[in-house]
Amino acid sequence: MTDGPGQQIPTDAHGGIIVRGLQRSFGSVQALAGVDLDARPGRVTALIGPNGSGKTTLLLVLAGLLVPHAGHVRVGGFDPVTDGARARARTGWMPDTFGTWDSLTAREVLLTFAAAYRMPRALAETRVAELLETVHLSELADRPASVLSRGQKQRVGLARALVHSPDVLLLDEPASGLDPRSRVDLRVLLRSLAARGTTVLVSSHVLSELDELADDAVFLSGGRTVTAGTLVAAESARRSWRIRALSRTTLTAWLTSVGAVWHPDAEDLPTAAGFGRPQPVPDGPGGVLVDIADEQGAARLVRDAVTAGVALTSIAPAGGALEQAYLALDEERR
Repeated sequence: MTDGPGQQIPTDAHGGIIVRGLQRSFGSVQALAGVDLDARPGRVTALIGPNGSGKTTLLLVLAGLLVPHAGHVRVGGFDPVTDGARARARTGWMPDTFGTWDSLTAREVLLTFAAAYRMPRALAETRVAELLETVHLSELADRPASVLSRGQKQRVGLARALVHSPDVLLLDEPASGLDPRSRVDLRVLLRSLAARGTTVLVSSHVLSELDELADDAVFLSGGRTVTAGTLVAAESARRSWRIRALSRTTLTAWLTSVGAVWHPDAEDLPTAAGFGRPQPVPDGPGGVLVDIADEQGAARLVRDAVTAGVALTSIAPAGGALEQAYLALDEERR
């Protein structure tokens, strides 16, 4: 526990990740200026923010690789600074870029890290074989890492983070370089780990994937926590829906008559070649974006449109809950 502002962490706190008032500077640059975060066991928490918001610095502190200047931190029940060995023994860390020894095979890399965690050789060999199968690298297990693609090295990095069966898993852009099939496998694996009680904290810019994966979300901006909550809350917030009809003119006229707030849909507007300027839109099939409070509101809108004779062809959220929550943050434009 470090000195400085921030609420103390209670002794009976949960065994996941707890951060209160975390600060960290690099010279005159304050990378973390007051981060509060809870990532609970058995849940996947998304860590979201723009470049430079402090996400990677926070993960490095949680992994025990950076010492914070102020605040309080618990990872797996232990302070990474004052009780680093026990905190790291419970933590799996996958950085955004996985560095490895190109002369070693994937199996040798994993066995080396298993030995660093003092796993008995027989147990390590069994565990490594299981993980290589889990990340679909069994056929490449005994080839030098130098021949592996970026995505394959990412999978080795994930296996390395899991080699000691950690209670807490820290992932920085884990899907970077993965093919679509491997991204699906990653989501399935992380959900299964959470179901077994693992605390999973994932930083990613691919918000559509986090929508399908995360239970909770923490948004950072300027080194501070600007909002946090569950995905259920994000999904229930007012958001934009993309609505299409056989006649755009009929649709917009009806929406205006009932007082609905609608906006042109940039994806549905023709543009001048080479200039990107919207052109006059002729009537015909098309759509707009409509602000709707929740799914019940969407159902009422569909019912009323059909009653009014508006021929709808589709209605769906214009983006994922996390994406819309992120875009709604005023912090990003300050």
